Amino acid sequence: MGTPLLVQNAGEVSLSGTWTLVSLMASDQDPRRALAALGQVQGWNLLGVERLDSAAAVLLWRTWGRRWPERLEISPTLRATLERVADLPPEPPAVRDYRDSLVGRVGRLTLSILRNMLGLVELYGRLVLDLFFLCRHPRDIPWKEFSANLYKAGAQALPVSALVGFLIGITISYLSALQLKTYGADLFIVNILGISIIRELGPVLVAVLVAGRSGSAMTAQIGVMRVTEEIDALSTLGVSRTIRVVLPKVAALTVAMPLLVVWSSASALLGGALAAFWQLDFSFNYFFSMLPKAVPIANLWIGLAKGAVFGFLIALLACQFGLHVRPNTESLSMRTTASVVTAITLVIIVDAVFAIFTRNLGMPS
Repeated sequence: MGTPLLVQNAGEVSLSGTWTLVSLMASDQDPRRALAALGQVQGWNLLGVERLDSAAAVLLWRTWGRRWPERLEISPTLRATLERVADLPPEPPAVRDYRDSLVGRVGRLTLSILRNMLGLVELYGRLVLDLFFLCRHPRDIPWKEFSANLYKAGAQALPVSALVGFLIGITISYLSALQLKTYGADLFIVNILGISIIRELGPVLVAVLVAGRSGSAMTAQIGVMRVTEEIDALSTLGVSRTIRVVLPKVAALTVAMPLLVVWSSASALLGGALAAFWQLDFSFNYFFSMLPKAVPIANLWIGLAKGAVFGFLIALLACQFGLHVRPNTESLSMRTTASVVTAITLVIIVDAVFAIFTRNLGMPS
């Protein structure tokens, strides 16, 4: 089998040997580069070519600028091969890559949100089915896992929630007192602190703290279990991952959040009473005796309901993102961050929904 040869003389190019993909790759002269270096050529002589395959024919056709040369000496067999190449449709235009455009980013974000929503619905459905199963099989209730998560998410969060609530109460009371003293409305400090802390700031503040503290911990814990294949091991052993891993976390945080809301709100009110004592000379006895009159009891129930809903959503999101961690550390960090950001955003949205539907409840007449 002859090697492909190319000779150029007086405006004519003569080809000889075997022009196939294998021979072109094995040739020392690299005929492909020689063809690419040719200038304007009037005639081509291919009578010395022993064999021509489709790859070499495409190379020649592109060298000719996708049109037949003015003079071409070629055998009928090789001409038929070149005609098949010439009859091929032109190359399709390059597809524009929209991944880095604004449309592509919005599309990926929308699809990601839809996937997460479907995943949350699926996980919620599994939890409902698990609850029905546990009602029929009470011995399978994971009490140890529930109590452990209740301690981690609830008891261990008491110091930081009390500190932050106390400082927030002092700040709001101090700034409100400065403005109320200007207009001679000192007595309304109790109304402002009571309504704002018990109804709004207490649940939202605790939700943000828990999302950053317990929510991220839940996502990281389940994510590490995914990386170390512990989740797969549970499935292999026939143990439900939702009953042993997801359900205790969701139930514990749903129970712990209303208690943390009461604890944090009490700390914030204590800080507010202390600041009112410094700025307005209000005694603690007067402050807390006026609180039930200024704040209807319905606000407390609204705050507790918000706490339970926020706890359920934070835990559900944390478990959802944790279960979709890929077996690498980069995915673990990204999912943990996304869990916290999504939980805080969802808490704010749900709080706005609560404000709309409870706008006529708990307001002093």
